[in-house]
Amino acid sequence: MRLAVAKNKGRASAASKGQVRIIGGDKRGLRLQFVDHGGDLRPSSDRLRETLFNWLQFELPGLRVLDLFAGSGVLGAEALSRGAREAVLIEKQRDRVADLQRQLQPMFADRVSIQCHDAMLWLHQPAQPFDLVFVDPPYDLGLAEPACADLEARGWLADDAFIYVESRRQGAVPGVPANWSLHREKQAGEIHARLFRRA
Repeated sequence: MRLAVAKNKGRASAASKGQVRIIGGDKRGLRLQFVDHGGDLRPSSDRLRETLFNWLQFELPGLRVLDLFAGSGVLGAEALSRGAREAVLIEKQRDRVADLQRQLQPMFADRVSIQCHDAMLWLHQPAQPFDLVFVDPPYDLGLAEPACADLEARGWLADDAFIYVESRRQGAVPGVPANWSLHREKQAGEIHARLFRRA
């Protein structure tokens, strides 16, 4: 009995709930709950998201969006709230997927698809091109550069797609394919945010 209680306490401390707010569009002000396993999630701040979506404000309506490392789901939700046609969110953690399905499907109905999958393996299936892709993996896993390479090489990008890439400001900047041009960039706190346009 005591062992069971101790285990449950450990689980409670290892996984806590957080929340993040949608800051623009027709779902503005709604909050998303997310599961945080020992602080491994770092949703983009309101200020950084405002900057990103200001960069994209005239492009978003009607776009097909991929949130490759969805986490809290806020980037995909923000894009849908601001007029994207549809969004596919890829997340590896089953409890996060359940949270995202519970919250986003009632909000966006068939405009959102939430899939439980390892993002790098997911990219190996037959491609359907996207107009906007968010590449925001955990910094220490080194996944941004190979994810960008696979997006380009495996046909996941529309001809003039936008690709948003986040990395740690103090770390090495992930390389991207040669035909991507830097459209905008910003440094905020420990984050280096870059928006590319595929040539």
